[in-house]
Amino acid sequence: MITFFLSLFALVIGYMFYGKYVERVFHPDNRRTPALAKTDGVDFIPLPLWKIFMIQFLNIAGTGPIFGAIMGAKFGPSAYLWIVLGCIFAGATHDYLAGMLSIRNGGIGLPDIIGKYLGNKAKTAMLIFSILLLVMVGAVFVYSPAIIMGSIVGDVVIWIIAIFVYYVIATMMPIDKIIGKIYPLFAFALIFMAAAMFVGLLVKMPDVPEIWDGLSNRNPQMGPIVPILFITIACGAISGFHATQSPLMARCMKHEKLGRPIFYGAMITEGIVALVWATVASYFFYGGGAEELGAATSASAPQIVTIVSQNWLGTLGSILALLGVVAAPITSGDTALRSARLIIADFLKLEQKTIRSRLLICVPLFVVTMMVLWFNIADTDGFNIIWNYFGWANQALSIFTLWAITVYLVQQRKPFIITLIPALFMTFVCTTFLLISPIAFGLSNWIAYGIGGCVLLVALAWFARWYKTCGCKE
Repeated sequence: MITFFLSLFALVIGYMFYGKYVERVFHPDNRRTPALAKTDGVDFIPLPLWKIFMIQFLNIAGTGPIFGAIMGAKFGPSAYLWIVLGCIFAGATHDYLAGMLSIRNGGIGLPDIIGKYLGNKAKTAMLIFSILLLVMVGAVFVYSPAIIMGSIVGDVVIWIIAIFVYYVIATMMPIDKIIGKIYPLFAFALIFMAAAMFVGLLVKMPDVPEIWDGLSNRNPQMGPIVPILFITIACGAISGFHATQSPLMARCMKHEKLGRPIFYGAMITEGIVALVWATVASYFFYGGGAEELGAATSASAPQIVTIVSQNWLGTLGSILALLGVVAAPITSGDTALRSARLIIADFLKLEQKTIRSRLLICVPLFVVTMMVLWFNIADTDGFNIIWNYFGWANQALSIFTLWAITVYLVQQRKPFIITLIPALFMTFVCTTFLLISPIAFGLSNWIAYGIGGCVLLVALAWFARWYKTCGCKE
């Protein structure tokens, strides 16, 4: 497990040094934050640092750093590299700067950030794109926990109705009433679960593949590492969905200088959780774990979580597994719909202090989500397809955010290279995935790489031309 310990150390060092550098690039100050300037008792409410951190962590995590890391471990030790490098240089930087731009601009949502720095056409596209993504998140995160709970007790449809009723209440209520009180507890459970798995790894010290062992320990059925790995492991490395969640907490922060522990720190914490579960999965797939635990290596990610937790932690493990695979996606789903409500409200310039104005947005939003959900229930294949497209859309969203942040850094004459490189990389990844994936064009690898390379060069040329004419150079 040497690679695991080195990776863990790298994430901590990344927060201490590179996170500090990114913070210095943005340069937070003592200006009045939206939480204090626009307090409305619903969405703009000052909250303490620890509570904001826990809510932010749970909002951006859900089951992403668990399921994504488990599936990513099938690519072998290369998963460690993506989690570490992606988290430090792409994901945490993306989350921090997106959140800080929201604070600096009055708590605006992602589409408004995109519009300010990439133009109104990009804003309109992002408005539609982000709402569709958030609706998919809401629908997917109703269905998956309902299936798990339905297999334990009751009926799936009843659980779907119960979870959706909770969604309606949580989306409508002031953020400090439900989210502010319950989410820190669920976030603690998710962190405690990862810590328990970490202790289990220390006790067992399984023989898992190291990064210097090469690519022999990987499942070839997963497809090429580039770009599939970078879509499979999203939340543990970089995720565009995070940029829709950061404005929620940007509206609750009392000081700009809290940004690094909240935004950058929550992403690093998520990366640590992903590292732990990637190592657990490596033990399961390649370290004899499946045989030792009496399971098949073909087990799904939720099954692996349940099997390992029960065997390593007993009854407590079962409870924690339930919280991890049920509570976490539910909480991510309702904050996704809350973000959608706020994005639509900002676009329509509709105040959200009164229940009536919230209902004007929530009713049609819930109806659309229910329609998507009903399609998923009626057609299992349709659900799988929408889940795969969600994975791609999630990473594609990060491209828009990274390019918008890059434009901001150029305009402010700051080191824009910190987001330009991740923007170019994710542009290549998302393009090639769309071309290679059988749910899209299904082209051969080399044709996809060639077209993806051309798109990368076009993006770089566009940026170079814009930079030359924008009047932002020193």
